[in-house]
Amino acid sequence: MMMEIQPEKPWSAACERNRGPILEVLREHFADRRQVLEVGSGTGQHAVHFATALPHLVWQTSDRPQWLAGIRLWLDEAALPNTPPPLELDVTRPWPAGGFDAAFSSNTLHIMGWPEVEAFFAGLDGALGADALLAIYGPFNEGGKFTSESNAAFDAALRADDPKRGIRDLEAVDALARARGFALVEDRAMPANNRCVVWRRRP
Repeated sequence: MMMEIQPEKPWSAACERNRGPILEVLREHFADRRQVLEVGSGTGQHAVHFATALPHLVWQTSDRPQWLAGIRLWLDEAALPNTPPPLELDVTRPWPAGGFDAAFSSNTLHIMGWPEVEAFFAGLDGALGADALLAIYGPFNEGGKFTSESNAAFDAALRADDPKRGIRDLEAVDALARARGFALVEDRAMPANNRCVVWRRRP
């Protein structure tokens, strides 16, 4: 009798390193939230870690089709009551219906082209309700300049892989958020020259 070989879950070292500092931000800002949409769930590691630590939240994962199988492996193994099946989501296409009171995204804006970043904020407009929170983690430039040599090198590598990619200016991203009715709540420095930025949608 042949044994069925189980596929290996995708794994990211970066997720393991940054999940603790991100959780500190989410504990504070998402304490009164109920329904969170994670945009670009990637491997699924963050979802399991955050949903385990924050059981009051329903943590809805989403990503492009090629990532969904790996996310399901993480969710199925954890078998948490607050992680529904992942949703297929391409930021340039129709988003899930509203009802979420928070959204989270990690290390996504710099792998999107700028038109996709604009589509990201346009999609949030319909997916999130009034007074919703948005938390985005990743590297950002400030005043059009890199905040570290490592970020400059990372940006060069991103653009070599795809010229549309690159570390985004926080001021430009904040302008997109403000245009959709979000006000900056906190810009917290994180390890490895990253930031976790939180906005609140004005009622």
